[in-house]
Amino acid sequence: MGARSHEVRERLTTAATELIVELGWSGVSTRLLAERAGVTPGLVHYHFSSLQALLSEAAVSALTRMVDGLDAVLEQAKSPEDVVEQLLSALSEHSGSDPMSLLVSETFLATTRDAELRGAVATVLADFRARLAAWFADHGVDAPEATAAVLAATVDGLMLHRALLPEAEATADVLRRIVAVRS
Repeated sequence: MGARSHEVRERLTTAATELIVELGWSGVSTRLLAERAGVTPGLVHYHFSSLQALLSEAAVSALTRMVDGLDAVLEQAKSPEDVVEQLLSALSEHSGSDPMSLLVSETFLATTRDAELRGAVATVLADFRARLAAWFADHGVDAPEATAAVLAATVDGLMLHRALLPEAEATADVLRRIVAVRS
């Protein structure tokens, strides 16, 4: 793929991410997307098999970048409880109405109607859980896979709830107990 082609794809995926946040998944049209990206509508279908494929790639790429941030958390963490603290601290950057929160909400909703997107998002979540479980296993946490699954689902749930229940940080004590290493 040439540099120009790569640049157009980047502009399209950036525009798609912005529009998903602003208009919701179903509010994005090829015309609006092309206009936002500064290209002709034909280029949308030249670079992607469908509008849905473009929206999916944009959303999954954003989720993947977010999950990739886990590596820094795990490198800095000194204990399983510290992992909880750092994940909740990262979560505090999201109000529930910020762009990433809205993108996550829209994407999760879209997975209910699109099996291919559901599979791609499930892969991102499985990667998050696997990284977390491996770290937990190395640090003596009981049932590391199940603990990682519960913590990942809790973080996702808290992110989805932020707009409605911003006091969700009260869960920190409970989550620290779940990951505490027992002697």
